Amino acid sequence: MNEPSPGIVLIEDDPQIRRFLVAALEVHGYQVHEAPTAAEGLRLVAARQPDLVILDLGLPDLGGLEVIRRLREWYARPILVLSARTREQDKVAALDLGADDYLTKPFGIDELLARLRVALRHLAGRQTGDAGGRIEAGNLVIDAAARRVTKGGTDVHLTPREYQLLLALASQRGRVLTHRQLLREVWGPAHVESTHYLRIYMRALRAKIEEDPARPRWLLTEIGVGYRFADPE
Repeated sequence: MNEPSPGIVLIEDDPQIRRFLVAALEVHGYQVHEAPTAAEGLRLVAARQPDLVILDLGLPDLGGLEVIRRLREWYARPILVLSARTREQDKVAALDLGADDYLTKPFGIDELLARLRVALRHLAGRQTGDAGGRIEAGNLVIDAAARRVTKGGTDVHLTPREYQLLLALASQRGRVLTHRQLLREVWGPAHVESTHYLRIYMRALRAKIEEDPARPRWLLTEIGVGYRFADPE
């Protein structure tokens, strides 16, 4: 039997963009339900329980950030933000509230499709669980059960904090984690403003796991926003 098509609720007030996205996504096998307002979008998500939500921030009846806040009270699946807002503050706010990714308009459909594939892989991983808590990326292996990291078969000796930071990023590979999210998870709520901690530890971590720390392959910087563990296509 064929697997069911992934379901998406698209919350976007611009009719031209909606038509374009619905046509492009359906051609690539997605089942799309569209909503021109936040109210209709929230109703559709509740009714359809889609695999993923695509959300514009500039809606006529309710701000997109408030939509994310309301969705995250009960909806645990991926939320991908599409927005013409390019300010880092907007990206950080959306990600801190629980969005999984942020794509700035204008965007290419190939990039959108790649982001959707990453988000849906994360969803599948959460639903089935990682195989024994083992994460592989090239010659890097993170064995969460054994709390062991190897590179090319050789043990990588990390401090407890370095290990926590690596695991926080790698366990959500492909997803941008903001400075505040990482600081809260690794250092605790009292340190959410201590971004200098992240810079210091990220530099040390790259020196240990990257082939060329100056041109990292895995631990990527999202300037002004946070960090991301690269998700291989």
